[in-house]
Amino acid sequence: MKENLLMASDMNDYFNKKKSESGGGKKATGGSGGGNGGGKGPELPKIDLNFGGKPGLVYALIAIIVVLFLAKPFTIIEEGQRGILSTNGKYQDQALLPGLHFIIPVIQKVYIVDTKVRIINYASRIEANSNATGITSKPAITVLDKRGLPVTIELTVQYRLNSQFAAQTISNWGFSWEDKIINPVVRDVVRNVVGKYDAESLPQLRNKIATEIDTEVRKNVVGQKNSPADLQSVQLREIGLPSKVREQIERVQVAKQEVQRAEQEVQKAKQDAFKRAEEARGIAEKKRIEAQGIADSVRIQANAQAKANKLISESLTPRLLELEQIKVQGKFNDALRVNKDAKIFLTPGGSTPNIWVDTKNVRQRTTAN
Repeated sequence: MKENLLMASDMNDYFNKKKSESGGGKKATGGSGGGNGGGKGPELPKIDLNFGGKPGLVYALIAIIVVLFLAKPFTIIEEGQRGILSTNGKYQDQALLPGLHFIIPVIQKVYIVDTKVRIINYASRIEANSNATGITSKPAITVLDKRGLPVTIELTVQYRLNSQFAAQTISNWGFSWEDKIINPVVRDVVRNVVGKYDAESLPQLRNKIATEIDTEVRKNVVGQKNSPADLQSVQLREIGLPSKVREQIERVQVAKQEVQRAEQEVQKAKQDAFKRAEEARGIAEKKRIEAQGIADSVRIQANAQAKANKLISESLTPRLLELEQIKVQGKFNDALRVNKDAKIFLTPGGSTPNIWVDTKNVRQRTTAN
């Protein structure tokens, strides 16, 4: 140790001597030949590697900064995410919330999981946005109906990781939890629900089937331990039927349309008949009312005439009748002055009226005789 110290002291004396000599030589050279440019260029500034006599502390701080930069003892979790903290391979029960979190490098590690809404499209053809973040495309679900005919079902399932139990879900199911929970449940439920019906009845029962699928998928997913996922919706998009079944349904639809058209025509004919009957009933009612009016008018006139006759008959007296006969006799006398061939027949008892016959008329004369 002493030998090392002596060597270091000798080295320092040697460098100091060289430094002083080089400084003196530069001054002499500058004094004698400053104008001819024969001297060396300006020297570079020297770096003090001793750092004011505390080089060890500075080096330690630099080393710590480098280690911190490489080890990264912190993590930042964004909104819509959760952090699963692993300490020596064991997951912490509670997920880390969004924000800045410090960890112990090497010993602890944070796995970021997405808790935003995700979508699985079960479709026969891949859509344009199938590669977007959070959207997964899978083949349409093929199902056998009640009679064994193949039917394809297209669905859209919206779900999200339950942030409250994110750590337990990752611990139990792993990071591919949706392929182990959502996808199998959806396919199994669709097969069980659609398999109860005939292919021909599926289009008419579309709403009912969609409700049953949503209810069963929700019950099976939420019913898992710790509710690993929040199911947002299950939308039935398309029911693909075999070509023969589609043709049969089209024929049935055409037949139904024809029946509906015939029923509409019958209904229209009934309405026309009812309209005509109402019009005839209206005309008949009008005629009946008119006839009733005429009959009432005749009855009123008859009653009036009867009352008049009654009043007249009650007013006739023998003396009034004699007076009337005298008036008629006077008219006959006037007529005889003009036509002397006329004949007058008096009724018995002298009552009126008398009969007058013009004998100049052959026909009347014959009738009178």
